[in-house]
Amino acid sequence: MPLLSLANVTKAYGGVPALRGVELAVGPGEIHALMGENGAGKSTLIKILAGVVAPDTAEIRLEGTPARIDSPRQAHRLGLRFIHQEFNVVPALSVAENIFLGRAYPRRAGAFVDWRRLNLAARETLGKLGITHIDPSWSLGSLTLGDQMLVRISSAFIGEEGAPARLYVLDEPTAALNRGEAERLFTVLRELRATGASVLYVSHRLDEVMATCDMATVIRDGRSVDTGKIADITHDDLVSLMIGRRVEEAYPPATAAPRSETVLSVTHLAIRGGRPVSFDVRAGEVLGIAGLENAGQRNLLRTLFGDLNCAGGTMRLTGQPFRPRNPTDAWRAGVSYIPRERRSEGLIVSRPIFENVTLPHLSAQSRWRALLTPRREMRLAAEQGQRVRLKAAGPRQRVRELSGGNQQKVVFAKALAGQPRLMLLDEPTRGVDVGAKFDIYALIREMTARGMGVVLASSDLPELIGMADRIAVMREGAITDIVAAEEIDEERLVNLCYGRVTG
Repeated sequence: MPLLSLANVTKAYGGVPALRGVELAVGPGEIHALMGENGAGKSTLIKILAGVVAPDTAEIRLEGTPARIDSPRQAHRLGLRFIHQEFNVVPALSVAENIFLGRAYPRRAGAFVDWRRLNLAARETLGKLGITHIDPSWSLGSLTLGDQMLVRISSAFIGEEGAPARLYVLDEPTAALNRGEAERLFTVLRELRATGASVLYVSHRLDEVMATCDMATVIRDGRSVDTGKIADITHDDLVSLMIGRRVEEAYPPATAAPRSETVLSVTHLAIRGGRPVSFDVRAGEVLGIAGLENAGQRNLLRTLFGDLNCAGGTMRLTGQPFRPRNPTDAWRAGVSYIPRERRSEGLIVSRPIFENVTLPHLSAQSRWRALLTPRREMRLAAEQGQRVRLKAAGPRQRVRELSGGNQQKVVFAKALAGQPRLMLLDEPTRGVDVGAKFDIYALIREMTARGMGVVLASSDLPELIGMADRIAVMREGAITDIVAAEEIDEERLVNLCYGRVTG
């Protein structure tokens, strides 16, 4: 008998169907992958399970008993635990306070928070994930995004009386984690499976699904299209089920070689927390940036974009001196930036698509640099939306209503709206499904074919090898190697990131 079974789950927003009769069954002691493109309906289904969204119709059973989930509290009482893709944290509070958000803090004399007991309980909870480097008393906002995610994940494993956990639902839990952190999480999931608990696991990282999960259910366009054992299905089969067609090539080939002229020249540039770096980017070239977590990749891109001040060195953009004092200078000079965290750094999700697309380019869309012309804004947003293959109801649709992949395409539309000469990409396909990834890769190829220079920082090593012309390896804030992508494989690239000498 399944631990959880769903049947005839439907949901429509404004008459537009998001779920069309989805069925799902998760067995006891099973890690079950829920797969699908962005916009397929995965997030809506999870929110229904969490009691956040009310379905139009749904038959929900837990161990064969009909269940009604009409609130997050009810979901919790039924033994369901959730790690949602969006960070539900308070950066100003401590790690321990964030772990126990929504739960009763231990008290002294019935009135005062017992901070010692709270920190001890938090340390014990972190220990379940093998996390020993995070002090529970630290401010959450002082941690890296990966560590913040580990804190958020650990909160789901708090033991509580009266509400034993039966099913853990994890939505893109490894999106902000490095390999070591992700492996610790997988170890915990396997331990949970051994105790008889179940996991519903959502991820766009097919390799980790193939290695960790027992079963997979694929939904497409709001419908469940197949369920099967992971052992009986291939990577390519999963991709085909998700997008409804076969993708023969993961990375579209370059249509032209990089040109001889230089778009960006960097000489002895001092970046925060690192050492001076030097490199060039040619017109039509993708320069990849590889390295371990916090090796300096992000600070390098932020310095190039004017978000961090540089202490020394020179930069030239298309032959002219270039030293942006802030991102506005960079935008005006023809440099655009795709940040790592689209929701917190790249978008105003409560506003419409067209406002997000035109935000850095308002002076160009204004009459006499004083009055905005909404018609021009709408036209520009529609043009760029078509260029990036955005799936939306129109430029007036609010960004928060879009899937993660389409939100990322809005970020690209904004970046391209200013006709940049250089584009800086920081983890541009994080949390994006395989279909949207291919669209983004094709867009990068289109940009370089027109002569744009691209700097691509990514922790996805196959992505770097598949998309870059050359790869600069960063270690401890310095560029230690620059290699041709066609002459390197993933194993050698990992060794370079760790500083290991290979033959």
